[in-house]
Order: sequence, then structure tokens, then C-alpha cells
Amino acid sequence: MASGLFALLDDVATITKIAAASIDDVGAAAGKAGIKAAGVVVDDTAVTPRYVHGFTPDRELPIIARIAKGSLFNKLIILLPAALLLTAFLPWAITPLLMLGGTYLCFEGVEKLIGAVRGDGGGDVDDPLCTESSELEKQMVSGAVRTDFILSAEIMAIALAQVSDQPLVTQGAALALVGVGITVAVYGAVGLIVKMDDIGLHLSKGRMGAMRALGRGLVKAMPILMNFLSVVGVAAMIWVGGGIIVHGLEEFGLEALPHALHEIAARAGHAVPVAQGLVEWLVTAIGSGIIGLVVGGIVVGVLHLIPHKEAAH
Repeated sequence: MASGLFALLDDVATITKIAAASIDDVGAAAGKAGIKAAGVVVDDTAVTPRYVHGFTPDRELPIIARIAKGSLFNKLIILLPAALLLTAFLPWAITPLLMLGGTYLCFEGVEKLIGAVRGDGGGDVDDPLCTESSELEKQMVSGAVRTDFILSAEIMAIALAQVSDQPLVTQGAALALVGVGITVAVYGAVGLIVKMDDIGLHLSKGRMGAMRALGRGLVKAMPILMNFLSVVGVAAMIWVGGGIIVHGLEEFGLEALPHALHEIAARAGHAVPVAQGLVEWLVTAIGSGIIGLVVGGIVVGVLHLIPHKEAAH
């Protein structure tokens, strides 16, 4: 009896050690994947604030919460199972799907850029009086979640590439951790950014002169920052989309354009050794942005020509 009990306890201890090791593996895999996806997180954070620009302050956080909820649905309910299934059965389909998503980002970014040049804001809503409609709010949230889907797909793909050598269960757990962690980080940061003016207003009413000055500075700076982030958000769509396309071409063995871009970035970085990494990133982003502009411009042109052809018939 005693020996049987000790054997059982030994088995339990062994299982516990295996479980603990598995948790460590998941944590390490998630950390590795999350670091690799950090570049897209910056783009995601820049893109999102533009969707609440122009709405009344009391509706900013609820809108961000709805977008964050949609982002979690994208990552955990749609993309995570799809990524694991594609990895298991159709690994060749991941790159074309990502390139298709990148093309959509380029199209959306260029369309908004053209709208801004024309003076209609690219479809953004800047007049608070125009944002009272719940239908319009729904439309803006839907647009944000749609854009988030593409960025989330790239995040999950990058994360998946880092854990592809792990067991399926570890892959799934690591992707789930990355998805939740990045969503909390991104939309927490976005919420802080869009409410910074309210924080400044509160500080401006404080007792200490330095706090009041800081508060007034925040209130004055926030409209400038929001407009800047709105511009960066559109630019991020274009350069992220272009970057996805460049990476896809490289995956398919069409390395002339990606190699040229890498070579130019490397030479520019070597020319400024003090900030080599930053210069290489900037040159790569600019190159990806130019490619994104070209691809997005072609798609916009084709889509705008189709209605005219139909009208002619």
C-alpha cells in the first residue's frame, strides 16, 4: 500500500515537472515571438487613434474598448485557429494571404491619402457634430477592426514563425499569450494617448504651479499629437502593407526588389555608424512605403476605372 502511494506521488511529481517545463516553454516562446512582432505593434498603435479623432471625449474610451474587443476576436477566434490549421495543412497559403492583406492596407492608405489631398479628410470624421450617429460610430469601429485584422494577421504570422519548431499545443498557447499581451499593450497605450488631454485638464486645475503648467502644456499639445498620429496612421498602413509585399516576394524567391532595398538600407546604415540601426530601419520603411504607394495607387486606379467602364456600357 505504502509503496503504491509513493509510486503515485512520484508520478504526480513527474507530471508536475513536465507541466512546469511546458509552461516555461510557452513563456519563452511567447516572449521570443512577442519581441519579433514589436515592430508591427508600433504601427498598430499609430493607426488606431485616428479612428477616434473627432469624437466627443465621453465616447473615446468606449470606442477603443470596442476596437480592442474586435482585435481580440480577430486574434484568438479567427487568426489563431486559422494559423495553426494553415501551418498543419496548407503552409504554402500563408504568404499569399498575407500579401493579399498587405495589398488591402496599401489600398486603404492610398485612398485616404488621396482623400486628404482632395480636402475631404480621406473619409475621416473631424466634425464632432457629425459623430453623433451611432451608425457612424459603428462604421468607424468596423473600419478600425478591419485594419486591425490585417495588422494582427502579420503579428500572428511573425509570432508563428518564431515558434514553428515547437509542439502544436505550445504554438497555440504562445500565440494566445502574444495576442492577448499585444492587444492589452496597444489599446492601453491608445487609451492613454487619446485621454491625455483630459489628464492635462485635470492637472491644470491643481495647486502646484509646475503641475498646472504641465497640464496646460498637455492640453495644447494633444491636438497636435492627434493630428500627427492620424498622419502616421495612414503612413503606417502604406509602409506596413508595402513591407508585407516585399517580404512575400522574398519568400517566393523573387529577391531582386527585396535585395535592392536591403542593400540600400545597409549602405545608408554604414554611412551613419552612430545610428546605423535607426537609419537602416528608416530607409527600409521609406522603401516599403514607396512600394506600398505604387501598389495601393494601382489598386485604387483599377477600382476607380471599373465603375467608369460599367457606366460606359
